[in-house]
Amino acid sequence: MDATHTGRGHNDDAARFLKTVAMLFGAVFLLVGIAGFIPGITTNYDQMQFAGHESEAMLIGLFQVSILHNIVHLLFGIVGLAVAKNPRAAAHYLIWGGAIYALLWIYGLVIGHESTANFVPLNTADNWLHFFLAAAMLALGFIGKKKLDGPVGTQAPA
Repeated sequence: MDATHTGRGHNDDAARFLKTVAMLFGAVFLLVGIAGFIPGITTNYDQMQFAGHESEAMLIGLFQVSILHNIVHLLFGIVGLAVAKNPRAAAHYLIWGGAIYALLWIYGLVIGHESTANFVPLNTADNWLHFFLAAAMLALGFIGKKKLDGPVGTQAPA
């Protein structure tokens, strides 16, 4: 067993990597969720709706947001920060969070932006941000998990 591998069956560098990445994503999601409720950072703030495509509020003038959309960001942030203490939970947060954002990306591409199905709401900028979030979270989650688990056959019992 090398010096970077602990008796708990994971690589310390991988554990640190996953915890840091989950903490960074959590902090950014939390800040974005808060920013969505700040007039000036969010333009057309007075036109924000709880949900639905009728919300004309735009985070930094680009991303369509609603109260629901901001709450989703806040929840993703809180969860990210909460799981950042545990590398395996951090990996699952990144992987499952990436999968959720991939589904949101596909959903945003399929629905009409003016339809009642656009309840979050999502616009084109949101859709492509969701694509990049999905790709980054999935890649970082799987890479970190693979490093955490180590080569096949070297994982110590839990």
